[in-house]
Amino acid sequence: MKIICLVKYVPNVEDIKYDYEKNILIRDNVKLILNPDDACAVAFALELKEHQPEHEIEVITMGPKSVKPFVEDLLRRNVDKASIISDKLFAGSDTYATSKILSHYLKDKEFDCILTGTNSLDGDTSHIPSQIGELLGLNQMSNITKIDLARFKKTKAVIEVENGENVLTYAMQLPAILSLRKESDYKLPYIEYENMSLDVSDRLDIISNQELGLAKEEIGLKGSLTKVVNTYNKNFEEKDKVVVENNEEGIDFVYSFLKKKGFV
Repeated sequence: MKIICLVKYVPNVEDIKYDYEKNILIRDNVKLILNPDDACAVAFALELKEHQPEHEIEVITMGPKSVKPFVEDLLRRNVDKASIISDKLFAGSDTYATSKILSHYLKDKEFDCILTGTNSLDGDTSHIPSQIGELLGLNQMSNITKIDLARFKKTKAVIEVENGENVLTYAMQLPAILSLRKESDYKLPYIEYENMSLDVSDRLDIISNQELGLAKEEIGLKGSLTKVVNTYNKNFEEKDKVVVENNEEGIDFVYSFLKKKGFV
């Protein structure tokens, strides 16, 4: 069984930088972390492989080449293969253009299931898994909190999905795209000591647009259907603190304040 995990490395929120002229995140030379939801997707795949070693796992990510050391660490955790899709022409791609790039790469690959996260820390739109599903003609489900390991088969997966206060159980026909939440609580294993310096370069590919052959008008800012028109820093005003006594005067003050705000 072939499983593909789509992952994203996102800027650490403390190190985020922004290009206010182009209205895009600056991802170069920024400390990156594996998106928590995506980490759960890889963790489930590795847990499945631990119980059924014949499964093959491939990780695919789109981003700057600086993510290479992080992807290599996933390979050292028993992921079989990885690909980094990276090209300066992809800079500024919105979720639509990103989905088009990823689906173009995926359309000729063999797989039984695609695992992703539901949300990303740097955008949180949750668009990409469903858009890839639409472009590839695959069913897709978000907000998955559990995948039944014992009933995960080549043609069917049994999943639990969080829907408000309810948890719903579905059986999905595979191939499909299953998108997990970090609340699923699947944890990546540690790298075994003897594998910490393991050379994994033979299992890692760097894919550029030269291989994909997408027109410049389809990718990057030109291929994006949405544009960030303007950004600004939110300034928070310091609120005045008022202390009142527990007496008639204090009660009148609170009542007048609430009435002025429209609460009474």
